[in-house]
Amino acid sequence: MKKVFHPASSRGSVDFGWLKANYSFSFAKYYNPDYMQFGNLRVLNDDFIAGGKGFGMHSHQNMEIITIPLQGALQHKDSLGNEGVITKGEVQVMSAGSGVQHSEFNASQTETVNILQIWVFTEKENATPRYDQKKFSFKANKFLQIVSPKNDNDGNALWVYQQAYFNLGNFNASTNVTYKLHQQNHGIYILVISGKIEVSNQLLEKRDAIGIWDTSNIEIKVIEDAYILLIEVPMT
Repeated sequence: MKKVFHPASSRGSVDFGWLKANYSFSFAKYYNPDYMQFGNLRVLNDDFIAGGKGFGMHSHQNMEIITIPLQGALQHKDSLGNEGVITKGEVQVMSAGSGVQHSEFNASQTETVNILQIWVFTEKENATPRYDQKKFSFKANKFLQIVSPKNDNDGNALWVYQQAYFNLGNFNASTNVTYKLHQQNHGIYILVISGKIEVSNQLLEKRDAIGIWDTSNIEIKVIEDAYILLIEVPMT
């Protein structure tokens, strides 16, 4: 087993007034050669967007983009004709493929919206761009798969053009969870959205993360009530 610990304090931070963001990996003007990606996971941004503000129309290409609201509501509009609002409990995916433009704005004029925006390298370049969103119902002390590969999707999760699996879960203190990886060449990246856990003898608190690979499964010990995002991706 190999692992890398990314404490919350190690993330790149920016403050533009209307946007406060923390970058787990190099992004925009933040560059750290030690924090470029984790396998096929390229971007994990923790964005806080002020009321009425957001990102105007901009383009993406050949990237799988997953957005997870943690607080507030986010308004989405894209060049495919999709328009809507997502809130906590919902997840949005966009396969940029051959190219798509979209905008994202805080749907509220007064309340801050907090989102996780995640980019995963695609395995199908120049695909027809696509968008989807879904509301999920979570059960305590159990991971719910919210994103899976197109070729391994049971219809309950959103899908992407990559062998990636996204799981979210709320866990009570003193819970132990075992997660089995789908493929030998995969790794997992765990972000503690809130709470406190222990993984592979490493203590993780709010917004700490750990990447683990060269293993077939991992065990998570929940120290304090925790909200956890677990991402499994190919390492090569």
